[in-house]
Amino acid sequence: MAAGFFAAPGLACAQPVDLFAERAAMMAADGRCGLFAPEVSQALAAGAAQARGSALRAGVSPQVLKTAEHNARARAARADCRSPEVATSAQRVRDAFDGYARMSRLSYPGDFATWRADRFASRKVRWRLVQDARFGRDRLDFGLAGADDASALMAVARFADGAEPYAARLVARDTYRTWGPYLDRYFGGPTLALPLARRVPPAAAQKSWMAEARSPAGQDLLPVDAKSGWAFRFPAQAIKHLAALDPREAVIIEFLFSGGSRRAYIEVGDFAAGRAFLQAKPPNAPTRPAQVALRSLPSQGR
Repeated sequence: MAAGFFAAPGLACAQPVDLFAERAAMMAADGRCGLFAPEVSQALAAGAAQARGSALRAGVSPQVLKTAEHNARARAARADCRSPEVATSAQRVRDAFDGYARMSRLSYPGDFATWRADRFASRKVRWRLVQDARFGRDRLDFGLAGADDASALMAVARFADGAEPYAARLVARDTYRTWGPYLDRYFGGPTLALPLARRVPPAAAQKSWMAEARSPAGQDLLPVDAKSGWAFRFPAQAIKHLAALDPREAVIIEFLFSGGSRRAYIEVGDFAAGRAFLQAKPPNAPTRPAQVALRSLPSQGR
């Protein structure tokens, strides 16, 4: 069951359903038998989320994945927790975690964009999980920022014409009013050719969060070649919502100006897997976040 648990992305694309089923089976066995330390269980969850995203983008239907997960859990339920087979599979996962625990950075490529995860221990605020995007002549970095934690959902934008937005909002699919993602004119198969603008729901199926804070961006979250930008922090509850979306979807970051608005599209991709990677810290990693107050993490609206 543990074979290929930490497979390379190329292998994940070649065997998307099998890899997801293997990881789901080990998660179920862990839940039933208490096989792993918390940090290993979190790493296992990150691997399962990544395998699921790869499978969906490759064209595997959600129902096929649901059936594969059900069958995997059924196999785990029948397994003897004290059997040599379970012990061997569990040890393979632990051995794989030894290498995984030493990783401080990982990239999660999607159809159009990549999430870059960084859990390197630091007392300085930095991007912990970030995706960059272009919208017209403007640029955006969006994701999770923090010191030893990744508690702030941030958007840092640079506007080529020097425009100053007075507010920003995050727009996503409302999962309580919909059955699944809106993929315009999508008839199954890989989603590589489907533009991000056609992966968002209609207005009636949207949920949005206004940024709760705004400030000039500090250099800690700006690219090295950028001199200025605007930083917006969104409510913490939006993080969990993003992690629950289908990885094929897109969300909108809309910047509001006195004369109109500008939109940037962010691919959901493996946001959930990247977030799980950040949470699966090595046993010797710091457990208390540093208390740092920088203007890139504004605490009050301006």
